[in-house]
Amino acid sequence: MSELIRIQNLSCFFDLGGGQRVHAVDNISLTIAEGETLGLVGESGSGKSTLGKTLMGLTDKTAGSVSYRGQVLPAHYSSGDFRRMAPLMQMIFQDPYSSLNPRMTVGEIIAEGLRLKNKGNTKERVSQWLEKVGLSPSHASRYPHEFSGGQRQRIGIARALIMEPEFVVCDEPISALDVSVQAQVVNLLNELRQSMGLTLLFIAHDLSMVRYISDRMAVMYLGSIVELGNAHDVYFEPRHPYTQVLIASNPEPDPVSERQRLSTPIQGEIPSPVNVPAGCRFAGRCPKVMPVCRDKTPELIPLVNEDRLVACHLYSS
Repeated sequence: MSELIRIQNLSCFFDLGGGQRVHAVDNISLTIAEGETLGLVGESGSGKSTLGKTLMGLTDKTAGSVSYRGQVLPAHYSSGDFRRMAPLMQMIFQDPYSSLNPRMTVGEIIAEGLRLKNKGNTKERVSQWLEKVGLSPSHASRYPHEFSGGQRQRIGIARALIMEPEFVVCDEPISALDVSVQAQVVNLLNELRQSMGLTLLFIAHDLSMVRYISDRMAVMYLGSIVELGNAHDVYFEPRHPYTQVLIASNPEPDPVSERQRLSTPIQGEIPSPVNVPAGCRFAGRCPKVMPVCRDKTPELIPLVNEDRLVACHLYSS
């Protein structure tokens, strides 16, 4: 598969004043192939959503670059940049309640991108996409508050995909939904990905769901990638201690198995992204911590005889 997205030494910091900065995304490098789904997991506060917004130009880059088909994208997007990239890159937002304008009808929300691009008969296209996402064309005249959370997320999906983009950032599109609705939305995304040949960055907390939909999985901790590899391998054979405890704390979908298994919650709290600790960022919570971990920051390196990248002093390339 050819490379679609290249992220090179990307950082995104937020200045708080007084010399303090939030290190939301810190020196990340990775690629996403055309037609691939890359799953991005990690605890709240690890920087997943900021990474997705930075890729889309919704948040300015502090350092590094993002390339789309070899073209380096701007560090700061102008309105013209958004218009130029909108047919190629779209985003499905986390909150199906706040991401839809309550003063616009569903038809107006979904058609907004088409109107900005002056793309023909928007009414007919909106009706087609409402049906594609499992809603009725008659819903176009209604307002967002008249729909359930799952239906609103489907509206958000239709709004993004009506532009027929190549790359879509799915920023925790199932986190605000009931479990039964989560499966429906993920299956819908999977079907649309295959029929449209989409490339996805799928951000979520549910590791089992990410394993189901993703080709590769990246594990993020405090602004950095600590493990990257085949989604099945990362889930069932995690190498980084953080990935291991993250997966061990993931609940089993079967209630009988969940009651019988030994729960192993992650110890401690994620450190402040303002005062990033020296050495390995996970050292203060790691069950396998060594003296070197507190002094030297591990690099993301390939493991011998494995299609896996891990940032941990337990391993050498």
